[in-house]
Amino acid sequence: MVDGIVKSFWELSDPRRQGRIQYKLLDILVIAVSAVIAGAETWTDIANYGYMKKDWLATFLDLSNGVSLA
Repeated sequence: MVDGIVKSFWELSDPRRQGRIQYKLLDILVIAVSAVIAGAETWTDIANYGYMKKDWLATFLDLSNGVSLA
């Protein structure tokens, strides 16, 4: 599943201002899509999912900056 999500968004350009980016866009999208598939309905649900699943997510995403609930 994750490979398919990554492939879907791989070529997406990141419109954010360089130098102010803390998290990779691809990592954010993979967490968001995974959370919605798991039943998340709000941004808070997505953040909570990322926080609760951070150990598993870190096995295939770069979470060196951690996972923030803010």
